Amino acid sequence: MSASGRLAALGLVLPPVPAPAGAYLPAVRSGSLVFTAGQLPLVDGVLAATGKLGAEIDVEHGAQLARTCALNALAAVDGLVGLDAVVRVVKVVGFVASAPGFSAQPTVLNGASELLGAVFGAAGAHPRSAVGVAELPLGAPVEVELIVEVS
Repeated sequence: MSASGRLAALGLVLPPVPAPAGAYLPAVRSGSLVFTAGQLPLVDGVLAATGKLGAEIDVEHGAQLARTCALNALAAVDGLVGLDAVVRVVKVVGFVASAPGFSAQPTVLNGASELLGAVFGAAGAHPRSAVGVAELPLGAPVEVELIVEVS
């Protein structure tokens, strides 16, 4: 089954590509790789939540927000080359706005990683960095960027 078919089977629809909040592109292709800008958990152009993990946001909600970020990143890929052009997910980088002492960034980023596995199957398995940060743009709790290989 194609990636777009798996997405539909999950009951998911790619959102419109979020407009950049600055002077950058949502995604760019270089050779066989597509790099996305960091994507926030925007839903209909509005942050789904603000705050820090370990304070205002719990791990489960954070994982849902990371999934939303990944869906927005897939929309950026789709807008550039089409989702079904993806051969494999090469790398995921996630940033988690973290309260002091919070150390479950990898668990939060599982929301993004599990979505990618569901959409791309074995080609969705990837290396990943999960980084705790003091602040993210607009007060977002999570930000995710992707590198994918395309045909």
